[in-house]
Amino acid sequence: MIIIDAHQDLAWNILTFGRDYTTSAADIRRHERGTEIPHYNDDTLLGWQDYQEGQIAIIFATLFASPLRAKLGGFDTQSYGDADEANIIYHAQMDAYDRLTDENPDKFQPIRDQSDLQKILSLWKDSSQASPPVGLVTLMEGAEAVRHPSELEDWWNRGVRIIGPAWRGTRFCGGTYEPGPLTKDGFELLEGMASLGYVLDLSHMDERAVLQSLDDYPGQIIASHANARDLLQGTESNRNLSNRVIQGIIERNGVIGVIPFNRFLMEGWEPSDGRERVRLVDLVAHIDHICQIAGDASHVGIGSDFDGGFGLQKTPFEIDTIADLQKLSPLLQEKGYTEREIESIFSGNWTSILGKSLPEV
Repeated sequence: MIIIDAHQDLAWNILTFGRDYTTSAADIRRHERGTEIPHYNDDTLLGWQDYQEGQIAIIFATLFASPLRAKLGGFDTQSYGDADEANIIYHAQMDAYDRLTDENPDKFQPIRDQSDLQKILSLWKDSSQASPPVGLVTLMEGAEAVRHPSELEDWWNRGVRIIGPAWRGTRFCGGTYEPGPLTKDGFELLEGMASLGYVLDLSHMDERAVLQSLDDYPGQIIASHANARDLLQGTESNRNLSNRVIQGIIERNGVIGVIPFNRFLMEGWEPSDGRERVRLVDLVAHIDHICQIAGDASHVGIGSDFDGGFGLQKTPFEIDTIADLQKLSPLLQEKGYTEREIESIFSGNWTSILGKSLPEV
């Protein structure tokens, strides 16, 4: 079955570490051996060869940068002090995606409308295509690069189709570790997004802002990468989703992408605990939790966030590269999920979101 992955920080890695995702995870690891890069961001899980082996047909490829107050270290070149700096960085990341697709059309192609979507899906369904290109849907994670709602049209024309207003807190709303509701600027941002047809990504938004958005935003809503807070007993973080939020996303016909990140699968996990303590069945538990709330398998997918601040060392034991997400299929079958339901979780639910939200032309 093909997989659609709703969250990968490719441009951030390309510009920060020079990772060449036209190759393989093994090639990138060899290139980085002996450098500080694995110390900063672990060993990569991604590469075009691994996309092919894992049948990763479409990626929501992000624009991401951190505010200076949350700068990850001296290596972090993708951090900003104000909206003007964020705007420059995000445009540079968009340029990186343009180069990736322009220079490697046989490997990566942008998805901006329904025609692009159907072309990519058709290529992956065509048995004569030995190595079909991976489609990239651009997702803006943290909206500080939007200096004024009037710029939303410019970002739309550049190819952005999904926006998450927060990572940490922004001038639009509270975010991870920095709680707070939607601000006046936040409501204006959502109004502008809705007028153009953007998908709203609730990931990283504080719960108060999420609940306001569920009530206020008329367009398509998703959580590209978030797990179920109820399964992380003792957590004080606002990063993952309460049952109330999960129910609200379901009621708005949204989809939640689950993350194979050990700290989001076992509360308090540290690398010293060992990878073997976290297994893919722990990720299946989060999938099942969302499905049980929904009463069906129509509202959950995968949003790996691979290479997004973590890599091989912080993923479940059975994962070596993204190709190993295919190992979820037999685990879901053992849990009682049908082939059709697994197909929905792997790709069908995200395909439905794109089919409803991407423009016709």
